[in-house]
Amino acid sequence: MTVRPVEPGDVAAVVGLVGELAEYEQAADEVRLTEEQLTTALFGDSPALFGHVALGPGGEVVGMALWFLNFSTWRGTHGIYLEDLYVQPQHRGTGLGRELLRTLAATCVARGYSRLEWWVLDWNEPSIEFYRAAGAVPMDEWTVFRLTDQALCDFAADRRP
Repeated sequence: MTVRPVEPGDVAAVVGLVGELAEYEQAADEVRLTEEQLTTALFGDSPALFGHVALGPGGEVVGMALWFLNFSTWRGTHGIYLEDLYVQPQHRGTGLGRELLRTLAATCVARGYSRLEWWVLDWNEPSIEFYRAAGAVPMDEWTVFRLTDQALCDFAADRRP
C-alpha cells in the first residue's frame, strides 16, 4: 500500500480521478479543472493546493487526496481542509482511502495543526460510514454557503459608495 505526495507526472491521472469523483457525486457537468490549472495550483510559484496519491499494485495512480490549509481563529492554528478524497471503486476496501486520510491526519499532528475537516454529501452513506469509522463526527449544526459563477460576480460588483 503506497501513498505519497503528488508529483508533476501524476497530474493527468489526478484530473481524471476528479472527473470520476464528479460523476460519482452526480456533478460531472460542473468540473472545469484542466491539467494546466492543477499543475499551477500544485507546483506553481506559490502553491496553495497540496495533494497525495494512492498507488495500485502496478504502481498506477488509483486514488488521491487534494487539500489546502485553513485557519481556526478559535484554536489559533492552521488546519487541513480536504477538498477531495477519492479511490477508484475497484480499489476500495484495500485500505488506500484510510491511508490517504491517515496521512493527512499525521500531517496535522506533525505540523501542530488542530483539525482536519471536509464536506460529504448527505446521501453518500458509504463515505459517511467510512469517515465515522475513522472517528470523524459530522458538524450538523453548520450550513454551508457558497457564492459562485454569476452570483459571485454580481455580489463583487455591488459596491456601495
